[in-house]
Amino acid sequence: MSEETHPSPSAHVPPTGAEAREKLLENYPKKTLRKRSKQMLVNETPETPAQIGANSRTVPGIITQRGCSYAGCKGVVIGPIYDILHITHGPIGCGYYSWLSRRNKTRIREDNETNYLQYSMSTDMQENHIVFGGEKQLAQAIEEAYEEFKPKAISVYATCPVGLIGDDIHSVCAEAKKKLGINVFGFSCEGYKGVSQSAGHHIANNGVFKNMIGLDDTEQDYPYTINVLGEYNIGGDAWEIDRVLNLCGIKVIGTLSGGVSYDEICNCHQANLNVVMCHRSINYMAEMMETKFGIPWFKVNFIGLEGTKKSLRKIAQYFGDKTLIDRVEEVIAAEMAEVRPVLEDVKPRTSGKKAALFVGGSRAHHYQDLFTDMDMEVFAAGYEFAHRDDYEGRDVLPNIKVDADTRNIEDLTIEQDETRFNLRQTVDRKKSLEDSGFEFSDYEGMMRQMKKDTLVIDDISHHELEKLIEMYKPDIIGSGVKDKYVIEKMGIPCKQLHSYDYGGPYAGFKGAINFYEEIDRMTSSKVWQLNRAPWDEEPVAKEEPAAVSA
Repeated sequence: MSEETHPSPSAHVPPTGAEAREKLLENYPKKTLRKRSKQMLVNETPETPAQIGANSRTVPGIITQRGCSYAGCKGVVIGPIYDILHITHGPIGCGYYSWLSRRNKTRIREDNETNYLQYSMSTDMQENHIVFGGEKQLAQAIEEAYEEFKPKAISVYATCPVGLIGDDIHSVCAEAKKKLGINVFGFSCEGYKGVSQSAGHHIANNGVFKNMIGLDDTEQDYPYTINVLGEYNIGGDAWEIDRVLNLCGIKVIGTLSGGVSYDEICNCHQANLNVVMCHRSINYMAEMMETKFGIPWFKVNFIGLEGTKKSLRKIAQYFGDKTLIDRVEEVIAAEMAEVRPVLEDVKPRTSGKKAALFVGGSRAHHYQDLFTDMDMEVFAAGYEFAHRDDYEGRDVLPNIKVDADTRNIEDLTIEQDETRFNLRQTVDRKKSLEDSGFEFSDYEGMMRQMKKDTLVIDDISHHELEKLIEMYKPDIIGSGVKDKYVIEKMGIPCKQLHSYDYGGPYAGFKGAINFYEEIDRMTSSKVWQLNRAPWDEEPVAKEEPAAVSA
């Protein structure tokens, strides 16, 4: 089969952003059109992004990539903590759904420890528990799990039926805490709370802050200490970030919450600085830690060469030590010596190719940097569960109206800690840097980075994704597992960026090498041009006329 018969996707002339948007919306009924048109924009003025409709409920009947609140709480934020014993209070399907589905890697700290990520523990609610209540069953499950494993802490997650029947998981956890003498706490993260898994992130942040942060006041005898927030160690990303930071002389106390231990989270308020990777999932934690303990934060990105270098330099600038600043430059130079030959090798094959990104968290934003490194064009991108500030930047926060779904989430009142605030004079250090133009609590959002005339699509549907592929003929799409095979059946390779398809790490310098080689392999393969659906090869059978009875 010749390339003339099936030309490569890059040879296709794509529509303009406005033309594509019109085509994507043309078949929707009026009510759906009114809503979806707000969530689908052409990025006409990247420097001053237009207002996008985000964090709104999915239109009933549209197949979405989103997950539920339980998925965001247990599956994303809390689940990766390896030495907490996690119990899902609900049907077994919920527990199985969140069991190792994101490839959060970890290492146990001591030989006699248990890695609870290997287990899927559930109360396995049945019909009789729905009728008569499941609190006794939960209490029994907690005691049984404790007797079997003797964990440091146990966390409980409520699913939809639990909220509907009114089981009080927090009272059960409080009683178990008294009886067992360990930390036992619950999360009211019923799947229906909020619009998407984003609500679960917020609920998880609140629970971690109330039940873990600040329990261990052991001081860290190290000059440069940070926490990396919103990094979940998919495929080993956190380990690569740790490696680079350690080379620079920067110690990570806690990575919330990839490859991290319970003790490290309890002690992470001792850090001098918080840096945030995934803004959406954990900006709440950064704000609360600053309010209570005086720990400043700013946004970083260890995905892509320029993002990694910029982040390392900003951290060094924060600490203000010339020795550290010089060491960071030495590390960057040494790492780039390894990356540069790989990038120079792949760029002739990847240059000019087209990509789209529809991923959760900050990945739809961050991974554009890696494609830019390879001289590839990102023509469309969007999040599954973002809020307006993730698209437009944090400067829009004062103008975002609090809706009814957001009010379902507990709003914690955080006050300054009388004895532990202003930790290691970080507040004074922050003020002096701000006076010199250094930015804290910052995030410019995705749209400012994207080029003019590119498409920004929130909560993309399968219908829209298929139409987008037909119009643009992209060379690759970065997306999630729910739509991976929809994409590949249309003859387009899909890089699954939620759990990395058993690849990774992709963070930092060595991660960038892995990504360049993987994308080069996927986009250079000819096999995708041979992929044809049966209905493309065989004519559709005509409907036979109905038989007329005598």
